[in-house]
Amino acid sequence: MTAAGAVRLTVIGAGVMGETLLSGLLRSGWQAGDIVATDRRPERCAELVERYGITTAENVDAVRGAHTVLLVVKPQDLVPVLDEIAEDLPADTLVVSLVAGVPAALIESRLRPGTPVVRVMPNTPAQVDQGMAAVSPGQHATADHVERVHAVLAATGKVITVPEAYQDAVTAISGSGPAYLFFVAEAMVESGVHLGLPRDIATQLVVQTMLGSATLLAETGEHPTVLRERVTSPGGTTAAAIRELEDHKVRAAFLTAMEAARNRSRELAQAAARDVSTSSPGGDR
Repeated sequence: MTAAGAVRLTVIGAGVMGETLLSGLLRSGWQAGDIVATDRRPERCAELVERYGITTAENVDAVRGAHTVLLVVKPQDLVPVLDEIAEDLPADTLVVSLVAGVPAALIESRLRPGTPVVRVMPNTPAQVDQGMAAVSPGQHATADHVERVHAVLAATGKVITVPEAYQDAVTAISGSGPAYLFFVAEAMVESGVHLGLPRDIATQLVVQTMLGSATLLAETGEHPTVLRERVTSPGGTTAAAIRELEDHKVRAAFLTAMEAARNRSRELAQAAARDVSTSSPGGDR
């Protein structure tokens, strides 16, 4: 889908990620008149109108006539939002969920039969057009629907299609992944200060080292073990540091942390399913 052929796209929930997507679309050539956003806070809507020149509306009005609807709300808010818009959402509208942990089948169950749903796990580097998004089609989504989602998300980074069964693991790796790297960067900066470097110099060293290392990994296609070994001379400074990391079981800690993130993603899905079981869909769907 190109900007010239774009039809109306609605973003429900214009928080950080919602704004990231709409700003990326505008940077990539979409027209402000093709995007409608919603938010529960009137002051937030006014801010988006002033900043981007887009249209804002109530959820129900925003989905009428929309070609594609992006759901960018918190998991606990999803079922109420779906029940609110279901009667006014045409069955052929593509619904794209960026809601963590919630399976496509749950969303399909709250909408008109046959509504195409695509589930997405994005991440925050999308704010600088370096995001990583994993896309999984629901029961009624076709290859054309998936292609449309790729075109939308490509405005803010890279996109891959994966089976939905992988989504909890994707959440643990790339969805939560930026936080792990920021955590490592934070620790490295603090270490630099502890070793006597001014904070601004330590920060510059760490940021460029992480950026350069990621670029090297991406552009060479080498396995990270190979690249690490090239830096690790026998008996050298890096070898001494790696030995300490291994002694402190940092590798095992990362595995445990990502398993915890995966498990939490599953818990969110279970909580959403409980919400559905205690709340019957409104209307004749």
